[in-house]
Amino acid sequence: MDLYEKLKILSDSAKYDVACTSSGVSRAGKRGALGSAAQGGICHSFAADGRCISLLKILLTNICVFDCKYCINRRSSDVPRACFTPREVADLTINFYRRNYIEGLFLSSAVIKSPDHTMEMIYEALFIVRNEYNFNGYIHVKAIPGADPENIRRAGYLADRMSVNIELPSSESLLRLAPEKSRESILKPMTQLKNEIKKTKDELVVFRNAPKFVPAGQATQLIVGATPETDKKIVALAEGLYKNYSLRRVFYSAYIPVQTGGSLPSARPPLLREHRLYQADWLLRFYGFTSGEILSDKNQNLNLNMDPKCKWAIDNVHLFPIEVNKADYMTLLRVPGIGQRSASRIVEARKAGKLDFDNLKKMGIVLKRAKYFITCGGKMMFKMEMKQELLEMKLSENKINENCEQLNLFEKPEDELALPMLGRPEAVSMNA
Repeated sequence: MDLYEKLKILSDSAKYDVACTSSGVSRAGKRGALGSAAQGGICHSFAADGRCISLLKILLTNICVFDCKYCINRRSSDVPRACFTPREVADLTINFYRRNYIEGLFLSSAVIKSPDHTMEMIYEALFIVRNEYNFNGYIHVKAIPGADPENIRRAGYLADRMSVNIELPSSESLLRLAPEKSRESILKPMTQLKNEIKKTKDELVVFRNAPKFVPAGQATQLIVGATPETDKKIVALAEGLYKNYSLRRVFYSAYIPVQTGGSLPSARPPLLREHRLYQADWLLRFYGFTSGEILSDKNQNLNLNMDPKCKWAIDNVHLFPIEVNKADYMTLLRVPGIGQRSASRIVEARKAGKLDFDNLKKMGIVLKRAKYFITCGGKMMFKMEMKQELLEMKLSENKINENCEQLNLFEKPEDELALPMLGRPEAVSMNA
C-alpha cells in the first residue's frame, strides 16, 4: 500500500477523535529549528463536514486488538486497514509543514499488537520529528492505557499535550461496550501524567532550564449518547476529572452510529446536546459553578432550548436582580450575558463612576439576556415581573431544531475531499 492510500485511510479514521483546540502552549521559533507554537491557537482550516482542523490529524494505525462495540476500528469491523511506520509519520509531518499545510501534529492510534508496542512506535515517531528534524511546533499525542509508564514518560517530554480517552462515562457502560478495557487501566496513565506534570513544574522553580513534561497539560474525550448516562452524570464526571487529575480539557463527542448492534442506539443524539455540554463545561472551568448547581436530581439533562447559565438563573430567580454598581466579580459572572471580560470591565469602570445601561452596552454586555437580571442605580431596563414562566418564554431558543446537524461546507462527495491539500498522490513525495 502506498503512502497516499495510508494517509487517506488514517486521516479519515482520525475524525472520530475530538481534540481540535488551541495549543495551550507558547514556544517561540528559534534558530536552526522548524516551527513554533502559539498559545492562542495555531492555523485553522475546515474539513467538508465543518470540523476545524489546526493540525495534521492522523492515526498511527487503525489496526486494533480490541473489539469495542462503538468503535469503527474495532477488531471485528470490516474497514480498510493501514499502519504508518514512525518514519512515515515524521516525514509526512515535516513535508506538510514545509508546504505550509499545517503548523503541528495530532497523533492518535488504535492498539496494534499491544499497548507497549503502540506506545513505542508513537515515541519513535516523536523522537524523529523532534530530534532528527528539530521540529519546534505543537504536538498532541495519545497515551495508550496499559503501556509501560516509562514509554509514556519518554513521549511526554517530546509532546506538548497528551490525552487518555475515557470514552464512556461509567464502568458499567465500559463493561458492556468495551469489556477488554477497564476503568483502572485508563485512570492509571492519567494519574501518571498528573504527577509528572506537577513534578516538572516543581523542578522548573529550582532549575530554569529543566525539561518540560507535557507543558500544555492533559485532556480526555467522552462519547455522548452511546450509553444511557444522563448529562448530570457526564458533567459530574468532568468536574471530578478537573479536580482530581488537573485536566486541561474534557472533549465531548456526540455518538456517531458507525456500528450496529443491540447494545448501541440506532440514531445519533442531537448535536445540540454536545453543544450544551460544552457550555456547562465552560461554567465549571471559568465561572465558578459546580455540577450540582448546573443539574440536579430533578433536572438531570440539560435544556436543549436554553443555555445552562440562563437555566440556572431562571431556576434561582430569587437571587435576582443584582445591582451592577455593587455586585462583586463572582456574582457578576453568574448573570446571563456577562462573561469574564465583561465582568472585569464592569468592576474596573465603576471605579470612575456609576454605570447605566448605555455604559453596559458599550462594554459589550449582552443586554438581550442580562437586562432581565440586573439593575443600574436600582432601576431595571424596563419593568417586568420576575416569574420563571415569563423568563423562560423570553430566553428560550425555541427556534432551534433539536435534531440540527453541521452543514457541509462543500458540495463534493466526501471521498473526493479526503485530502484536498494534496491534489494528487505525487504531492506527498518525500523528495520534495
